[in-house]
Amino acid sequence: MNIAIEAHIAFRFDQPTDFLLQMEAAAIPEQILSGPGLTIGASEHMARVPGEDMVGERIWLRCQGDFTADYAITAQIDRHLAQIETLNALPPHRLPGETVPYLFDSRFCPADRFQPFVEAEFAGTAGGARIEAIRQWVAGHFAYAPGTSDATTTAIDSFVERRGVCRDFAHVVVSLARASAIPARFVSCYAPDVQPQDFHAVAEVFLADPDGEGEGIGSWHLIDATGMAGPADIVKIGLGRDAADVSFLTSYGMAALLAKEISVKCI
Repeated sequence: MNIAIEAHIAFRFDQPTDFLLQMEAAAIPEQILSGPGLTIGASEHMARVPGEDMVGERIWLRCQGDFTADYAITAQIDRHLAQIETLNALPPHRLPGETVPYLFDSRFCPADRFQPFVEAEFAGTAGGARIEAIRQWVAGHFAYAPGTSDATTTAIDSFVERRGVCRDFAHVVVSLARASAIPARFVSCYAPDVQPQDFHAVAEVFLADPDGEGEGIGSWHLIDATGMAGPADIVKIGLGRDAADVSFLTSYGMAALLAKEISVKCI
């Protein structure tokens, strides 16, 4: 599948301000990128640094005054798709080392606090069947409600209020998966059917490959409890423990958002 992406953001910084920008699709084997790419306005400093797990890139910038960034790319998706519910989980002692950090609590995903809930609500399920049950539970119990959460909202807050946006849905799925001893991470992305169109967020879980169970062989699988994106049409930007690791802009000073326009279309 080919997906055309156009994005425009504009900020104002009243003082010289350092910030991290992460809005480019990741150049990884499962998505082949072509097109003009990123164009940014004038800045005092620019330096590229790797994203989490070497997926995607962040850009360090320093700017005062108005800043703009424009991005245009076409992504060809060639991703392995699996029936999640048929996959087993690897026991924790068989997990590859790079997946272990995605079992731990993080800033927005206090997974330990969800352990009694997952043991009661999803008893009798395991592995991919547990993940599919989690996805269905979140989809069935949460309302997608823009404006009801903010940058401080945790998975616990969303769980109590039963509403939020893609960020909040992903945080709850990640937390419930980790509480089930399944590695889970937060993925920032573009997807064509997101309404209203914006940067999107989904979860990704690590499960055993059918032919490699018990030997530490597994792979990551995308999960979107909002129902707005499927694994075949998600374009990854970056990933991390939760939203704090992959914000499209992280500012170390006051920043005023002037404009944000996103267009994502299948072509």
